[in-house]
Amino acid sequence: MASAASEDLVVTQATLEDWPVISGWAADEGWNPGLCDGPAFFAQDPDGFFLGRIGGDPVSAISVVNHGADFAFLGCYLVRPDLRGRGHGLTTWKTALAHAGNRTIGLDGVVAQQDNYRQSGFEPAHRTVRFTGPAPAAEAPADVRPVRPADLEAVTAYDAACHPAERPRFLVHWLTTPGHRALVRRAGERVTGYGVLRPGHDSLRIGPLFADTAEDARALFAALTADVEGREVAIDVPETNPAGVALAEEAGFTPSFETARMYTGPVRPYAQERVFGVTTLELG
Repeated sequence: MASAASEDLVVTQATLEDWPVISGWAADEGWNPGLCDGPAFFAQDPDGFFLGRIGGDPVSAISVVNHGADFAFLGCYLVRPDLRGRGHGLTTWKTALAHAGNRTIGLDGVVAQQDNYRQSGFEPAHRTVRFTGPAPAAEAPADVRPVRPADLEAVTAYDAACHPAERPRFLVHWLTTPGHRALVRRAGERVTGYGVLRPGHDSLRIGPLFADTAEDARALFAALTADVEGREVAIDVPETNPAGVALAEEAGFTPSFETARMYTGPVRPYAQERVFGVTTLELG
């Protein structure tokens, strides 16, 4: 039997059934993926996930998920530790990138890979810092409530204003997945913010936390964490939002991980001041 090192890498599209392999590798890297991310991720673009295999065994992964006609997001770039340094990651990268076509591609790059991403045409836009800590004691404000089916249209429109592209297929799953706590704050008929708390491998994750004002964000944060006092919670905050950094620090959270948001080209304007916590580092 030929050794793995002597066989050719074959890169093909991954399926939802392959997601446990990809998310398991991400967990091993300490990225703390959500426990139920797969269905929402694949709903956005079921053709946007790739695995490299040698002799049928998975050795590399990447996602290039298309969000509409102009924007794609790259994530889940992983190579099995025992087979790194052999070019498998680059081969997987080149194969998957074609899926984006002429779209601008975004990613949240770990520090160790940022120079490599620059060489591939990605330019940094801002740092994102993961803040973690035990959830403080909190009470849910009366004007924050669970997202209902009747809210979906308004929340989807609000989300589109806070993200470089619309992603309704993703949101249908993200807001309704069992175990996800999706909350909205409204002023009359107008949405002033929404957020989601979900279980991760190592801690609970908040993402997104989108809000008009710091007051709206604090109300949503309190409601999301109202009955998980003392449990470890993580939120990825872009440094372009100082109020988001202040909110995490006020909760007693401390920096534990950082990435850089990077793009290959222009993206449509969006309300970065409303982004108190990004949705995911895998899909933006």
